[in-house]
Amino acid sequence: MIGEFKAFIARGNVLDLAVAVIIGVAFGAIVTSLTDDIIMPLIGAATGGIDFSSHFVVLGAIPADYTGSPTDYAALKKAGVALFGWGAFLTAVINFLIVAFVVFLLVRAANKAMPPAVVETVTPASEVLLAEIRDELRRRP
Repeated sequence: MIGEFKAFIARGNVLDLAVAVIIGVAFGAIVTSLTDDIIMPLIGAATGGIDFSSHFVVLGAIPADYTGSPTDYAALKKAGVALFGWGAFLTAVINFLIVAFVVFLLVRAANKAMPPAVVETVTPASEVLLAEIRDELRRRP
């Protein structure tokens, strides 16, 4: 079993996937910062100062012992109040769209940089034999 595990880990696909996950996590942090710190403030400025991350609807009762602001999404969420955080969701959607667009651009650039792959098809021996039999039967009167 240990030998099989070593063979599994040594395969290139597993290592490539591990590297991709690590780079993806780091890239996700960059995109989150880009969205939260640059794009969303620009959208907020264009829409009159709207900060999407603070837009939510309180669905449940605020606990009596809650001492924070009733407009603080993070504090209410931490206190266990049921919230409909449409602003946070909108920010997540924008994050996703940015990541998807950047991945699209990377794949597009990689496809242009690489020559098209030549796929050679190998005909199975059984099909070659059947084709020979067919051709021989056609030649017979």
